[in-house]
Amino acid sequence: MLNEYCFGEIYIRHAVDECPDNKGFSMHIHEQCEIYFFCSGNVEYLVEGSNYFLTEGTIMIMRPAESHMPKIIGNSRYERYALNFPISFAASFDPEGRLMKPFISRPLGKNNMYDTAELDMKIVRRLFEEMSYGGDDYDKHLTINTHLFILLDMISRAFNEKAATEHKPQSVSESIVMYVNSHLFEELSIPKLAKHFYFSPSQFNRVFRQATGAAPWEYITKKRLTAAKEKIRNGHSAQNACEACGFKDYSNFYRAYTKHFGCTPKEDSNNTN
Repeated sequence: MLNEYCFGEIYIRHAVDECPDNKGFSMHIHEQCEIYFFCSGNVEYLVEGSNYFLTEGTIMIMRPAESHMPKIIGNSRYERYALNFPISFAASFDPEGRLMKPFISRPLGKNNMYDTAELDMKIVRRLFEEMSYGGDDYDKHLTINTHLFILLDMISRAFNEKAATEHKPQSVSESIVMYVNSHLFEELSIPKLAKHFYFSPSQFNRVFRQATGAAPWEYITKKRLTAAKEKIRNGHSAQNACEACGFKDYSNFYRAYTKHFGCTPKEDSNNTN
């Protein structure tokens, strides 16, 4: 079952898989923020090398370009809500960006999860239900905008209460993902990355896939493309975005961009004008 609604840059969906298949889920990267509400199932969630074990009534938050992927265990009924919105959503109301700190003021893959000890999940579920069903377009727009502000406020308060010492020591997989992100636009190769972490190329590929749900080059390419799209949206030329985001050949960049986003860099540039 799938119920979804989209207006402008805001997208909400309620999905239920009665017999989920792990093959149907893959690593993905959004250009927007996401609030994911887990209702039921047997699921682990991978975010930038961190592995979260979900329980009923858990929220996950992701910022733009933060890779994430559900990992299905068994075939229990899997129900969830997801809400995507631009990072600029609250800018007119919150020019200091305080409501967005839970998304941007933390390391990649850290402090993504909130549970029933941190948020009133009965209220959260009601907010998602009301945003997903009923009303005409005007009512839906109004409900989603007001309810999203409430959600952001709840998450912001919970984020501020999290202990500053919550970060755990980095695992090898977390270190690898952090290293790749810090050198994302530089010249990278699997042999060099593997050597840096004292792995063989095959071992490195295996560890990276387990950590992120994607092969290293799939992950790197999607990250670079997302960054290039953001630059183009901000007025950079496609050639400049290509070079700045680590692509050495424009024709390869053009083909990858068109395949991934379903439009050419020029079309994206025209849409922002």
